[in-house]
Amino acid sequence: MKSNLNWHLLPPKQSLVILAPILAVIAVLGIQLIPGLTASENTLNTLTTLSIDPTQTKVMLIKSITYFMFAWLIFSYVNHVDALKKVCYSIIAAGLFQALYATYLNLNSDITSPLFGYQHHDRATGSFTYWNFLANYLALCLSIGIGLLISQLALSSSGSQLRAKLRGVITILLSSKMLLRLSLIAMIIALILTRSRMGNSAFFISLAAISLFAFFFYNRRPRYLRTLIVSFFILDLIIVGAMFGLEKVKERLVETSLSSETRDEVVSDSLPLILDNPILGSGGGSFYTAFPAYQPGPYSGFYDNAHNDYIQFAVELGLPITLLLGAMMLFALYQAIHTMVKRKTPLYQGIAFGCAVAILHMLLHSTVDYSLQAGANALTFIVILCLVIITAHLPHPKRRHSQDS
Repeated sequence: MKSNLNWHLLPPKQSLVILAPILAVIAVLGIQLIPGLTASENTLNTLTTLSIDPTQTKVMLIKSITYFMFAWLIFSYVNHVDALKKVCYSIIAAGLFQALYATYLNLNSDITSPLFGYQHHDRATGSFTYWNFLANYLALCLSIGIGLLISQLALSSSGSQLRAKLRGVITILLSSKMLLRLSLIAMIIALILTRSRMGNSAFFISLAAISLFAFFFYNRRPRYLRTLIVSFFILDLIIVGAMFGLEKVKERLVETSLSSETRDEVVSDSLPLILDNPILGSGGGSFYTAFPAYQPGPYSGFYDNAHNDYIQFAVELGLPITLLLGAMMLFALYQAIHTMVKRKTPLYQGIAFGCAVAILHMLLHSTVDYSLQAGANALTFIVILCLVIITAHLPHPKRRHSQDS
């Protein structure tokens, strides 16, 4: 009984590559809240903290502890194939709900949001307050869905006879694969309806890059992998996208220019803020408090976030933590690619494919937005990072069954 309890409570040692960086973030946030570590300029002679906004730093600390505990639970309990599938299908189901909800609101301009009473906007937001958050979230869910679909593809042909091929098509139409494929189409429709430039671009660039790699290096590549990937660009992006406003996304991309955008100015104006606090930062969640003092002039709007996760983490947490988190993401991307190339279990390879697309998407999207500041996006992305490690080390299902027996 005791050993079984320890098995469920303690995560495997390979989980440290994800848990340790999150724990480091928690440690830095704790240090930022210790009073008396900086010279006080308070006339009341009270001790001040390293964080210039302790309230927001406490909020970020609580969120980080929550992320750490959730990742701990994922590693502790997702230790067999059934649990792995349930996590993936849960992510897909959540993405499908957001897609249907966002599409319904977007296509009915005369109603307000039934949950929060938001007024209609020509860009889909779902239950999020910002369309780019929804675009990023849908891209993460889409990536896992595509990976799961790839894991279900046959490794060899069912035969060259017409009857065999027809039977195979009917089987697919009546199986869960078709429901999964339709769910992915619904999510792509909602992604396009967000009109997010980088949300759409980063997703399809990431899918194309990882797919191109898989065409050449995927171990025991499924026979119809190339056909499936091509269908996403021809059927979903071009045909379905044309029906739901892909042209508007293209127009926004064409109209984008450095002269009309101020995000690049925010990045450059944030560099002195980083240099003034390079080790421990100005405090978790303090960007909107710290940045106005370094802003040389008014922009087109108020920036409460840096619209660049790399810059925002560096400002708030310092360069060492930012580099550590970046290294964690790059290692996870390498581990996912390694699983695709070296492992022979289709489920693990397919999920690793989806995780690689999701990580590359986040790396690209974070250059122009702050999706990791949204709780749902950050939590989902942490789950994806955990899935990378799990699929890399989980035993083959048959081998695990023999060990348990």
